[in-house]
Amino acid sequence: MNVGFVGLGNLGRQLAASLLRAGFPLCVGDLDAAAVAGLVAAGASPASSPRAAAEASDCVITCLPSPRAVSEVVAGADGVLEGLRRGGTWIDMSTNDPHELERLAALAASRRIATLECPVTGGVHKAEAGEITVIAGGDEAVFAAHRSVLEAMGSPVIHVGPLGKASVIKVITNMLAFVHLVACGEALMLAKRAGLDLADAFEVIKASSGTSFVHETEGQVILNGSYDIGFTLDLALKDLGLALDLGDDAGVPLALVQAASARFVEAHERYGGAAWSPTVVKLLEDDLGEPLRASGFPARLG
Repeated sequence: MNVGFVGLGNLGRQLAASLLRAGFPLCVGDLDAAAVAGLVAAGASPASSPRAAAEASDCVITCLPSPRAVSEVVAGADGVLEGLRRGGTWIDMSTNDPHELERLAALAASRRIATLECPVTGGVHKAEAGEITVIAGGDEAVFAAHRSVLEAMGSPVIHVGPLGKASVIKVITNMLAFVHLVACGEALMLAKRAGLDLADAFEVIKASSGTSFVHETEGQVILNGSYDIGFTLDLALKDLGLALDLGDDAGVPLALVQAASARFVEAHERYGGAAWSPTVVKLLEDDLGEPLRASGFPARLG
C-alpha cells in the first residue's frame, strides 16, 4: 500500500518514520522543508502539496495542529480530496473536532473516498519507539483493510466504533492529562515546601495510588527543568477548548477542566504559545520563587 503523510510536526514525523521502517512506500509533505528533507533522506519521496501526496498514494494520513489546518489540507483547492482517487482512504491522526471530522468525511464519501479517524495518545517519545496508542474510529471493514498501516505506527491499536468516537475519547484523554499536569505541579510544590527531597517524592508518588501517566513521564522533565515533552501550550489550549465544547454539547459541567484551562491561559500569556505544555507548572515555581528540580532526571523522554 502506498501511503501519503501530510503534517510532519513533533509527532507526525515520528509516525511517518515508523511507516518507513516498516517498509511502506511513503510520500511526505509539510510546510517545513527540513522535516520533509529528513524523511526523504530516510527513503520517502517528497510531495509539493497535499494533492500531490494524495495522487501518489492509496491512503493519505494527516497529522495536523488544529481542525482549521485539517480542513485546509484535506478540502482546500490543492488538498488531499483533490488528489485521492475513488476507493482511496483518508486517515486523520490529528486531535480533531468531531463535528468537523464528520463534515469532511461526508465530503470524502461523496467522492467515494473512505475516512478513518486514528488519533494517538501517549506522547512523542512513545511515537518515536512505535509504542504509541492508536485510537481508531470508522467502518470496521475500512479499519481492517488499514490495520497493518496503523500497527506499523503504534500499539495497541484500539477500534472504538463508528466515525467520531475516536475524536471524542482522544479529547477526553488529553483533558485528563492537562488536569493531571496541573495537579502534578501542585503536588511536587507541596512536597518541596514540606521539606521532602523531590526525587524521593517522585518515586513515592509513582508507587502510590496517586500516580498518573503524566506524573511518571512529564514529572521527569519538570524536575529536570527542560519541560520538553514535545507538545506546546498552543496545542494544549486548543485541546482544552475542544474538551470544554464537548462538555457544553453533552451538558456536563467540567469544573476541574475549567480551572486547569485558566492556568494554561495564564501560562500562555506569560511564556508564549510555543513553550512546552509542562511550562504551566512554571507558573507556580515563578510565583513562589521555588524551582522544582532534582538530579537524575532526563531533559527528554526516550
